[in-house]
Amino acid sequence: MSNTEITKLSEKKEVIMNHFWDKGALFVRELRELYPEPQPHFNTLSTQVRELEQDGFLDHKAYGPTYQYFPIISRQEYSRFSMGGFIGNYFGSYLNAVSAFVGDGKVSVDELKELISHLEKKQK
Repeated sequence: MSNTEITKLSEKKEVIMNHFWDKGALFVRELRELYPEPQPHFNTLSTQVRELEQDGFLDHKAYGPTYQYFPIISRQEYSRFSMGGFIGNYFGSYLNAVSAFVGDGKVSVDELKELISHLEKKQK
């Protein structure tokens, strides 16, 4: 899945996806059991899971009349997308973000030099 196809998750759907990312394939009843009391209603979770499937985050395998859902986008892929959106919305570019962190003293010039050196070694 390319980043252009990924949509931003609501807080509730991100919680659901975190359960799938942590546990792997789940039936909706198993997903519901992962919540503390008061647990969300089964139908509410089922609707949200189907929406996550429509949005390309989950797929399912049928077992008779019931479905077991599993993630088809990794937590890492979603994190990269989320970070890209954050950078784009608040800084405009990665260069602007790094410049802001250096300007605020969050990242030193020496740390940047170390990062560049590490990346150059990695590319060789």
